[in-house]
Amino acid sequence: MIPERTGLIIWINDLKQARQFEKYGNVHYVSKKMHYVVLYIPSEREEELTRQLSRLPYVRKVERSFRDEIPTEYNSNIPDKTRFYTY
Repeated sequence: MIPERTGLIIWINDLKQARQFEKYGNVHYVSKKMHYVVLYIPSEREEELTRQLSRLPYVRKVERSFRDEIPTEYNSNIPDKTRFYTY
């Protein structure tokens, strides 16, 4: 069974410490240009790990990712206009 995961966006001062986050969860992405790390952690440990990560000296800010709350099933109520353009 797949455990519930929560995404965290961690803004860091320097990219040298980006590998340090592997001990907290799964590092999904590291942005070299904007200096942030996308980290996936177990949902039940979200509050605890957020506090721990925000205390680190090289972390500027920790934000929760809202990707799991975005609807991914789309409903099209617009009529299909392709039949008007066929010959």
